[in-house]
Amino acid sequence: MNLKHLLLATTVALGVQTAPTLAQDAAVEAMQEYLMFSEYESGIILPQQLDQTVFETALFVDTRDAGQFEEGTIPGSVNIEWREVLDRIDEIPEDRMTILFCNTGSLSAQAAFALRVAGRTNVVVMQSGFTGWQQDAAYKP
Repeated sequence: MNLKHLLLATTVALGVQTAPTLAQDAAVEAMQEYLMFSEYESGIILPQQLDQTVFETALFVDTRDAGQFEEGTIPGSVNIEWREVLDRIDEIPEDRMTILFCNTGSLSAQAAFALRVAGRTNVVVMQSGFTGWQQDAAYKP
């Protein structure tokens, strides 16, 4: 291998190693921007706020696994497991409130955060999750 080929190979190798770092930096920057400009309660909704109007206009996304979804969910909900939300982002509308929930709110909070960083400002997480909805929802069909 001559010097020209060696320099070219080194440049390509450095570029391949640098690309993930640049992508990671962009992701971190997007998360920092979201966190710095979010209000304290932005991105959440309480079961007590789910009146009939909210229930009839919002899309509910159950972020639990398929087995838990089959055992019971909020009527009319669709099932998109929390770790699949970015892969299935096209199934999440941009033009109406979308309420994500799991059992308690922790996994759906991760999914909502990912979607909000990806630009979906209409996505909220139901604090206290399905359990909270069963106990405290203002409206249950």
